[in-house]
Amino acid sequence: MKEAIEKTLKAGEILKRVVYEAKDLVKEGVRIIEVAEFIEKKIEEFGAKPAFPCNISINCDAAHSTPKSSDERTFQKGDLVKIDAGAHIDGYIADMAISVDLGDHKDLIKAAKDSVEAAIDLIKAGINTTQIGEIIEDTIKSYGYKPVINLTGHGLLPYIVHAPPNIPNYAAPKGVTLEEGMVIAIEPFATDGVGKVGDRNECEIYSLINLKPVRMKPARELLAEIMEKYRTLPFARRWIKTQNIVMSKLVKEGVIRSYPVLAEISGGKVSQWEHTVIVEKDSARVVTK
Repeated sequence: MKEAIEKTLKAGEILKRVVYEAKDLVKEGVRIIEVAEFIEKKIEEFGAKPAFPCNISINCDAAHSTPKSSDERTFQKGDLVKIDAGAHIDGYIADMAISVDLGDHKDLIKAAKDSVEAAIDLIKAGINTTQIGEIIEDTIKSYGYKPVINLTGHGLLPYIVHAPPNIPNYAAPKGVTLEEGMVIAIEPFATDGVGKVGDRNECEIYSLINLKPVRMKPARELLAEIMEKYRTLPFARRWIKTQNIVMSKLVKEGVIRSYPVLAEISGGKVSQWEHTVIVEKDSARVVTK
């Protein structure tokens, strides 16, 4: 337990340093891939590894958006940019997200950030996740916005980014009681839209979910690479060298999971803020703040 906490805290120290350095790079005209690769490379330089591809979701995109290797997109004036990144040491994960304003979204960002802080003030062993969701929802609505109800915070386990329990961003009818020692990510999304996201037909992130024998030699080679480098952690298409047909076949056979970009269904702008915390007897120990 002591080793797990120490490695989680170290991953958090590295992650927050890198993310806040990267924040200053988010400017009009800068290529999105430059920021994503800066974060991923810096995490490794400081002694950890990326827990998943750096997500840079803009405006109505809320999650799972990472650039392609050939991506030429740049940040634009007026953008609401979300940076969601993770670092791990020997599988022990820290996960955080911030929003960067290139327009006029101050209150929308503050709604997400303040809801995280309100939730953290509430967290301790014995608290129910419904209470966390309720305070997140109330805080976001106090700014005149809505929480994205089909995105949640989550538990963190070794080499598993999204583990139980789910942490709702609204007052869900049922929940889970938090226990001392749990590592969880509190991750509210606020929007001026209707408050739901849906899949967009674009995907650059994958993870291994079912390691089983496959016949194609390129598929076997890819699975060996994934197991060696990422295990069950998500990876980016740009991180690996293989044909799209191989990836598609493994997704179809249920060996690999794809993570399509998630966008607000009404086209509303979305803000995000996230911190990893360790649940303690009477409080929450913040890993990434």
